Parts: sequence; structure tokens; C-alpha cells
Amino acid sequence: MRKMIDAHLDLAMNLVFYDRDITASLADMNAAEEGFSDQKFRTRGTVTLPEMRQAQIPVCLATLLARSGPEHRRAPSYRRSDLDFPLVSGAYASCWAQRSHYHELEQRGEIRQLRTRQDLESHWQQWKVAEGTEGLPVGVILSVEGADPIHSPETLDEWFDWGVRAIGLAHYGQGRYAAGTGTPGGLTDLGRSLLPEMSRLGIALDVTHLADDAMAEAFDLYEGPVWASHHNCRALVDWDRQLTDGQITRLIERDGVIGLAFDAVMLHPSWERGVSQPESLPIEWAADHVDHICQLAGSTRHCGIGTDLDGGYGSEQTPRELKSIQDVHRLEEIFSKRGYTDEDIDAIFWGNWLRKLLDSLPESI
Repeated sequence: MRKMIDAHLDLAMNLVFYDRDITASLADMNAAEEGFSDQKFRTRGTVTLPEMRQAQIPVCLATLLARSGPEHRRAPSYRRSDLDFPLVSGAYASCWAQRSHYHELEQRGEIRQLRTRQDLESHWQQWKVAEGTEGLPVGVILSVEGADPIHSPETLDEWFDWGVRAIGLAHYGQGRYAAGTGTPGGLTDLGRSLLPEMSRLGIALDVTHLADDAMAEAFDLYEGPVWASHHNCRALVDWDRQLTDGQITRLIERDGVIGLAFDAVMLHPSWERGVSQPESLPIEWAADHVDHICQLAGSTRHCGIGTDLDGGYGSEQTPRELKSIQDVHRLEEIFSKRGYTDEDIDAIFWGNWLRKLLDSLPESI
């Protein structure tokens, strides 16, 4: 089993909103949810820290996520009581709590927050020479998924001091900084003002969830590192949560990396929310999205992993073979049978993200 970097996990969301003990074994975490009926994914979790160690995941990008925008206050289709706050201060406080959970996990030795290139290099070396992964801290780089909780561009230094090294401007619906999934539109004035501050601090732009016009504008205005942490291909599944071939090409031109997501609705057009069952979706279909990007790029250089597992769903909405984050490694054999070399598969599973992160993180602080 080779190493893997996961560019998108909502670890703190599961801690804060769903009261999950992600330091437990996967079996124990799921068993603790027997009898719970508040969420459809109860007992169907796929991610814990011990499971990540067994899956050979030295590093992940872990989110801070909360929303506070006009669309979230009025549109039932986007409303989520766990994520949405009428006041920015509420969204900010939620992210403070999530950040505090990461701090507590670091104090316990469960994770190591990676803030600089030196941090990442030394952490990667620790995993590289270790004889086993039990007891090793999982490296965490903080990423804000949707910039709503950032009071203003002038306050971004505080978030950088927290360790935030990537920001996505929007999530679902209209946000304070940009239009997101399901809502046509561009950047707001706040969004246009935030990008220069991100560039000044060296914070990467994650274009995931941006509406088409917002993404085009962000590409034009932002000169720093860009990527798509958890995105698949619109040519294969036609809705605005996916990347068009033109957007993929722009990411390639900027030497970006695109993380393969495993939410079933993003993998195949036959999947219907609330109707389809995992048995109808083989994990091999996930490889089709990597194939498509590689054909556009002419290489594997721009493909990575960004599972989004346990991101508000569980194994009831993943490919049938995927019951644990360890099962992502089933793609290794699939890629090999499709003619990918070992070097290609290494690049997809960890090499491309490692290169991009080393290029993007500050040398020191």
C-alpha cells in the first residue's frame, strides 16, 4: 500500500457538528452511533485518524467550514442548521471551535499541524523512515471551505496565524465573497478584495465550489497558487459542481492539481440522491475522471486525491467497495490495469500534492 495525500477532509465538522470521536477505531466510532437517526450517514462513517494511519495518509488538508450569506438565510434548498449562521460572528465562532478541536488533537499527539515547507518536509521524512504508522501524528494543513466566516479581507492575517494555508471562496449557494455551487454569479466586492490579501500571505486559492463566472474571474485576478481540492469532471457528470474541460485546462495551465472526490453523485450520472444504492456504483468509475483529466493534460501531473469522505454523507453514498478510506487504494490495481505506471500512480496518490504543497507553503514563519 503506497502513501496517499488527501486534499479534502471535514475532520472538525465531524467532531463539532456530529460529536464523532475520530480518534477511535472506525468500528468503534460507527458502533457508538447505533440507534442514532438524526443523520442518514450514522453508523456508516469511513474516516477516523487510526483508519487514516492504516491507509498510509501522512498528510491531509482539513477544513474549517461555516456559512453566513444572504442565500443561506432565505433558500431552503441550501439551508443547513449545522453550517448556516445569520451573523458572520456566528460562523466565525464555529470556525474558532473547529480550530480549537484541531489544537486539542495536536496537544494529544494525534495530529501535527503543518504551517510551513519545513514542517511538511520534516513530517514527511518522519513517516518515510517509520517502521509502522501506529502512533504517528497525521499531518494537517488547514483550509477554509467557503470564506463567509472571514469578517473582512483586513482580518486575514489572523486566519494565517491559525495556520490556514488555502481558502475556497464559496460553498453551496450565494456567499459573502462569491457565488457557489447551484447559484450563478461572480465574485463580490469582498471576494475581489480578499484575493490580493491571500496573494500577499501566500494562501492558495481552492476553486472548488465556485460558480462558473466566479471561477473565471478568480483565475483572472489571482496570481498565487491554485488548485481544486475535491472536484470531478462535468464532461462525465453534467452539473455545475463539476469542472468543465475549459476549467480543467486553466488549472493545468497554472500547474494546479485536481483532487478526485468520492461522493457518488459526482461520479456517475446514473446516481439519484435518496434513490440509488452503493451496489449500483463500482469504484472503477472514479478512475474515469482521472483518465479524462490525464487526456486533457497529456500526463498524470495534475491529478490527485481529495476524497471528501464523511463530508455530510457516509458509505450509503460512496462506491460499493468503499467502506473505509483505506478502500481508496483499490484504485491502484485499477490504474495499473489501465496502463498507468507505478510512477504515474505514485503521482496521483501523493506525488502531485506533495509537489504542489511544497511549492505553496511558506519556507518558514
